Amino acid sequence: MRVFTADFSSTRSWVAGRSWAYPDGGPENPGDDKLDHLVADPEYSRSGVFRARKRPDGKWNTGLLTTEGSEDAFMVRSGDVLQARVRLPEETGAWPAIWTWRDGDQEIDVFEYHPDNPDLLEFTNHVRGAGHSFRDDAVHPGAWVDLRTEFGVHSVVWWVNGEQVFADRRGVGHAWHAYLIVNLSVSAGRYHPPPEPGTTEMSYEVSRLTVSPPEAGTH
Repeated sequence: MRVFTADFSSTRSWVAGRSWAYPDGGPENPGDDKLDHLVADPEYSRSGVFRARKRPDGKWNTGLLTTEGSEDAFMVRSGDVLQARVRLPEETGAWPAIWTWRDGDQEIDVFEYHPDNPDLLEFTNHVRGAGHSFRDDAVHPGAWVDLRTEFGVHSVVWWVNGEQVFADRRGVGHAWHAYLIVNLSVSAGRYHPPPEPGTTEMSYEVSRLTVSPPEAGTH
């Protein structure tokens, strides 16, 4: 049975500070309203705490890990179930996410979060054009949240804290597969407010992340 358990410290499983979801692999992506300057420094991602720190030039050193380009080259596939436990960031401008990417597309957002919308999680299937904004009192800056995403052939299904909250009825199709990305971005201000003056650091944590076939991931 193929079960992937994330060990963020593993250089076989994860590449730090580079992603082809960013122009030329990074380190910056201003076109997506990000102040990010990706860094490979393990302090920014390898512990499972994803950090961002302000630079003198106004950009932010940010942590990103991806399975793309790694020795193991793990990919999420149709039917897989991803489960994660995350601690949401508190600072305005923080933009954490778990998502997929391959060949300029194949993006499924397990979650995105912006503290200026403190009770809202965003879920998006960019492959087949579906999405949902979920509000709940258990979602707030600093909260621990349990996430589950089922990458179904005919429907991608999102769960939060053990409850199903959205099924898109679009799915990913039989042949879908994509690399996994975990990162903390920083908003530049076009879609969400940038960091407040005086903020120089922010972080969010992923304490657990697994990907498994449906029979292993079923409640």
